[in-house]
Amino acid sequence: MANKRPQDAKGGEAFTLDDVTRLVESLEGTDVRSLVWARGAEKVVIRRGQAPVPVTQVVAPPVPVPVALAAPAAPTAASAAATAPAAPAAPQAAAPATARAADKPGHLITSPLVGTFYRAPSPDSPPFVEVGSTVKKGQVLCIVEAMKIMNEIESDGDGKVAEIYVLNATPVEFGEKLFRLEPL
Repeated sequence: MANKRPQDAKGGEAFTLDDVTRLVESLEGTDVRSLVWARGAEKVVIRRGQAPVPVTQVVAPPVPVPVALAAPAAPTAASAAATAPAAPAAPQAAAPATARAADKPGHLITSPLVGTFYRAPSPDSPPFVEVGSTVKKGQVLCIVEAMKIMNEIESDGDGKVAEIYVLNATPVEFGEKLFRLEPL
């Protein structure tokens, strides 16, 4: 009589230790990290190695640079004493920088949710877009991962990617600028 394979709960062929051993051996020397194999009501899941660790980059915030709006009048003794502290100049510098950003032509694409920004569908894939890329309405620009769900962020109009504000694999907040598109 031939060797009969064990049966699973529904009468189908069950996995044996030899079956699982052969599956593991077949993965040796390959790049396969995970395998799911089902037979009847039974399922074997094999995972090798550790999950990749996400890389985070720490970026220092930009330092405001004072901008001279008009040439100052010749200093007097009283005005020199009044302008000696440098602290009041910093709030004035922020307004021109904001005005310059608003003067740039185009449309901003912002993050619709809090999550992690990814420029490509996988680490081995090229980015969805680069600076200078022409995009159409509905074209995927990036992915924002939130709670293990990959949310594709699409362009809401036609244009050319003028700026990418966020580094790959970094956290983003709701409403944070991701891209600036210039009209074609």
